[in-house]
Amino acid sequence: MNYILFDDNWKRLLPLTFTRPVCELRIGILTIREKWERLLDASTSTRTQDYLQTKFSLTETDDNVLINGGICPNAELIAAIAKLESGQQLVKDGLRIAARSSSIAEFDSNDFSEIEFEDEILSVQDPWDIFSKNGEALKHDFELITAGRKSEQLSDSITVIGDGAIFLEAGAKAEACIFNTTGGPIYLGKDSEVMEGSIIRGPFALCDASAVKLGAKIYGPTTIGPHSKVGGEVNNSVIIGYSNKGHDGFLGNSVLGEWCNLGADTNNSNLKNNYDQVRVWSYDQERFAKTGLQFCGLIMGDHSKSGINTMFNTGTVVGVSSNVFGAGFPRTFIPSFQWGGAAGFTEYNKEKAFATAERMMNRRNLEFDETERAILSAVYDLTKSYRN
Repeated sequence: MNYILFDDNWKRLLPLTFTRPVCELRIGILTIREKWERLLDASTSTRTQDYLQTKFSLTETDDNVLINGGICPNAELIAAIAKLESGQQLVKDGLRIAARSSSIAEFDSNDFSEIEFEDEILSVQDPWDIFSKNGEALKHDFELITAGRKSEQLSDSITVIGDGAIFLEAGAKAEACIFNTTGGPIYLGKDSEVMEGSIIRGPFALCDASAVKLGAKIYGPTTIGPHSKVGGEVNNSVIIGYSNKGHDGFLGNSVLGEWCNLGADTNNSNLKNNYDQVRVWSYDQERFAKTGLQFCGLIMGDHSKSGINTMFNTGTVVGVSSNVFGAGFPRTFIPSFQWGGAAGFTEYNKEKAFATAERMMNRRNLEFDETERAILSAVYDLTKSYRN
């Protein structure tokens, strides 16, 4: 059987999905794709936007199971999908979960008999779902990853509060810090490090080759993706990977994409002064939309940066490859390829943005190749109207 993860609500999840399919979003410890491949014990391909398809390939056969890339799997879902016959689809309250089809064209026709899935599902429909549902996903991933395995030894210099689970992968290091597991598990990925004086409340995940810097204060549920550095104060946030918040400053109820950097003492507000519901910019609705949340901070697309002492207001959305700096609060919707702050913005020269991306990726021994350049070029063109 051939498994394909398809984009659903791709536009609602912008700007995070400008540079990736929905299934490449990280929630919990793993990306949604990694969750499906572990539980299916099979590889998957992707049906996504045309300009992303070169990087994320699609494989089609005469027996395909197409799965919604915004839904996190569990054992019940896997069992229900395994029972699908050709021409059938699994749905939940009108949401298409999966369909078994002989071709992509047949899938697009949507001419399927429906089977209602009765159990609960965890789905990512909007960017703020990533941090607001991260605790549930993190606990599930922790059990999935650590089942039947033994953790590396925890140093005697660590103070542990509670009797919850802590798991260290090979090469993970932590010394002279405080782990509070009363709220959930703590996971340290391969070759990660928690430096001295840090205080961490679970649920918390530090993915491969990432670091929590000296004296950091982290409240769960929080996930730090691979090859990232975090310092200061962090609360209920997700960093997808390859991004840095290396200094003091507050990040709360937020999601950062890849290749982002927050300058020293960057802070975001996550609560309005009048305690009202937070509204954020929706690319899907082309207006500021209700989140239903009282706490919502910063949503930042890939390759964006902030200068030192930058202040982001509640519910700020920053696009791809923007550079934000200067005194005062910038506006709460900053399109892609913008340069400036509260005093105003100008267009960030595309070639200069590419040069910055190349230098940052080279630091992680990754190449800013023609595929990456083409994706960012497509994003530049797609977002031109917002800059105008």
